[in-house]
Amino acid sequence: MKVERSHWHIFILMIGVFGILNTEMGVIGILPLIADHFQVSIAEAGMVVSLFALAVAISGPTMPLLFSRVNRKTTMLLVLGVFIACNLVSAWTTSFTILLIARVISAFFHPIYVSMAFTVAAASVGKEEAPKAVSKIFIGVSAGMVLGVPVTSVIAASTSLEIAMLFFAAVNAVVFIATMLFIPSMPVRETLSYRAQISILKKSMIWLSIAAVIFMNGAVFGVYSYLAEYLETITKMSWNTISLMLLIYGAANMIGNVAAGKLLTQHAYRTVAAFPLALGAVFIILFFVGPFAVPMGLIVLLWGILAGIGANINQYWITSAAPEAPEFANGIFLTSANLGTTVGATVCGLLISSIGLQYVVLGGIVFLICSTVSIFLRSSMHKSTEQPL
Repeated sequence: MKVERSHWHIFILMIGVFGILNTEMGVIGILPLIADHFQVSIAEAGMVVSLFALAVAISGPTMPLLFSRVNRKTTMLLVLGVFIACNLVSAWTTSFTILLIARVISAFFHPIYVSMAFTVAAASVGKEEAPKAVSKIFIGVSAGMVLGVPVTSVIAASTSLEIAMLFFAAVNAVVFIATMLFIPSMPVRETLSYRAQISILKKSMIWLSIAAVIFMNGAVFGVYSYLAEYLETITKMSWNTISLMLLIYGAANMIGNVAAGKLLTQHAYRTVAAFPLALGAVFIILFFVGPFAVPMGLIVLLWGILAGIGANINQYWITSAAPEAPEFANGIFLTSANLGTTVGATVCGLLISSIGLQYVVLGGIVFLICSTVSIFLRSSMHKSTEQPL
């Protein structure tokens, strides 16, 4: 009975994370409508995405830390309530400035719920099964990033921008009610002082883990950020086909999430060490088969699976370096992942400007080499100190 309850709680958390990520990423599909509705340029409309991501990166280590000693159910309800309120304001406001403020406010609370979802999922099962539980939360992350864009776009096209915004609030409201009714009170019984949690930053292992995550995420998203342009320019695909490719990539992400849970449970270090090599091989093949549609379709599928596995690896690699402070570690993971995405997209963008779009994979390969060095150094430290990987 306890196992069934934990599965039910993880499912609610998974939908909750979907709602949070859907709020963050879903607006990408309606940026032209936002620009038209608020009479701003498309570049200005893009601020609803960029400022949200910046706020998440800033609040990643701090907000989960501040709420780490508060009852987890209370914290979840607070965050969901903030998201509901901010989404309602976003749907009904006529001021673009107020829209941005509402988005930024909700973004600051984003890391609290997501980091707590990872922590609660891992704590609800035995230590050996924790990676599998966390992988289910990542399904919600992937679904929010992948399904949020097309679903919101369809809703907006068939109804209105306001209804699309209200969809975000509706998902959060459903999770709020489910949390209130079915999630028990979860007081934090083993509390660590803020100083004790922050002290994990004194560990060399945590900084090597942060570096590895920045490089791994930089490799994945540095190249992925330009995938649509690559498929259009190099592979000569139509926009309908490109949309299908992006959907395949996203669905493959969810397959990777499921696979990662099993791999990290059974062969954690081997999985982490093999990831840069596997993704590097994909990038090398991509470079040579770029102009050919069918091989590119297969590469996108494999790349998507590896990216889903990589997301789980990133979270595992940081939290396993600081198991004594899970919420703070998960917050650090969120910030590291966002920094990796930003740095990767920037570096690969500069590479494209310098030597051409087809060479974007070189940026990803360089990041993967750096991640391999970081992983090796942490492994060497583990062998000398006998700390857990």
